Amino acid sequence: MAWTVDTAHTTVGFVARHMGLSKVRGQFKGFRGEIAGDPNDVTSARARFEVDLASVETGNADRDAHLKSADFFDVEKHPVMSFVSKSVRKDGDDYKVTGDLTIKDVTHEIELDYEHGGEGTDPYGNRKIGGTLTGTVKRGDWGLKWNVPLDGGGWLVSEKIALEIDFQVAETKEAVEEEAKAEAEVAG
Repeated sequence: MAWTVDTAHTTVGFVARHMGLSKVRGQFKGFRGEIAGDPNDVTSARARFEVDLASVETGNADRDAHLKSADFFDVEKHPVMSFVSKSVRKDGDDYKVTGDLTIKDVTHEIELDYEHGGEGTDPYGNRKIGGTLTGTVKRGDWGLKWNVPLDGGGWLVSEKIALEIDFQVAETKEAVEEEAKAEAEVAG
């Protein structure tokens, strides 16, 4: 089965600590993705997700401009961040998703926690699946090393960045057509 990200019901967010004191939250507003697999077997899922880095929003225009600059994402040269899953395994009541995260042409394998939200049908008859992915990465691993040392020790921006993706995916039109065709062949 093929599923595509429902951008109206998905958020791609991150959290960084500022001066070790408070959490600064941000989101990416531009993204797309698809998942393939058996909806009755979460471990069969394989996903590809792309984020437009220029769509970053933190609630502060100056900070957003800095994140887009060569100090961080360098969106002029590297406009897209991607995640491609490799495997999904059961972990207690939830799951672990392993895949490759690419930022600024640097790829590292990461593991994310996945809480499966389940499956449902919206009021318009569209099948949806949803859940939440969370994890932590070290931004320096992708060359996002800009920082300022603080007088009392520590750094302006945390090295660890928390990721949180709440998503829904919708069954693609092609998958619905294939399923109808298969049911017609069985009936016919």
